[in-house]
Amino acid sequence: MNLILFEDHELGKNLSRRDERTIHLLKVLHKKAGDTFDAGILGGKRGSGRIEKINLDGSIFVSLEVHENSPPRLPIRAAVGFPRPIQIRRLLRDLSNLGIEAVDLMGTELGEKSYRDTKLLNDGGARAALIEGAVQSRDTTIPALAVFARLEDWLRERPWDRATLRPGSIPLLIAADNVRPEGTMSRLSPTKRPVVLAIGSERGWSERERDLLEEAGFLRLSLGSRALRTETACVAAVVLALEKIGELE
Repeated sequence: MNLILFEDHELGKNLSRRDERTIHLLKVLHKKAGDTFDAGILGGKRGSGRIEKINLDGSIFVSLEVHENSPPRLPIRAAVGFPRPIQIRRLLRDLSNLGIEAVDLMGTELGEKSYRDTKLLNDGGARAALIEGAVQSRDTTIPALAVFARLEDWLRERPWDRATLRPGSIPLLIAADNVRPEGTMSRLSPTKRPVVLAIGSERGWSERERDLLEEAGFLRLSLGSRALRTETACVAAVVLALEKIGELE
């Protein structure tokens, strides 16, 4: 953990000895009473924490002094056809780690329908993965997460129109597609516009979905000649988008 995050309702309370943050502080970092560590409030500021007391039951009491804003989330939205459940946690963690603004999970025509039944979306696992990615990048914020039953529902709702970053800018709409692409993401010109990425399931898009994407104004661009896993395609597309909007300089 590069940053120990706390939620507002946890302030002023002991952390259980079984809490992963307690274990990390005492067993991994070998912190003792009186020691400080990097800390932040989820959705708030970051700064430092201090272990005020290690209780007899192994729980700890900490205090926080936070005054620094986290870097703003980057103006990229990634919509992803539901991957395998085992991949969702890694995918959400990595996309949060990269600092993007929002992640949308959606059903696609060629995607496996059973993948949508993952418990991660209801048992807190998805949120935990987003927090894990934020912690790694020393961020106190996490991407917005939404779920759509079908691609057409996502296109109809156009959640990027409600985006808060770079207001007034018309987003660049890109659908990753290796079948009859209009070009490649690597050859896109640099831009200051926010980017909306659509990545299909591992089987890609159906012809009907390609038509829907084109009608909605999406450019269908290739990520190269290889067929990629969904999570690999997402990370590759986001990194390329970050480079195009100048966030890797």
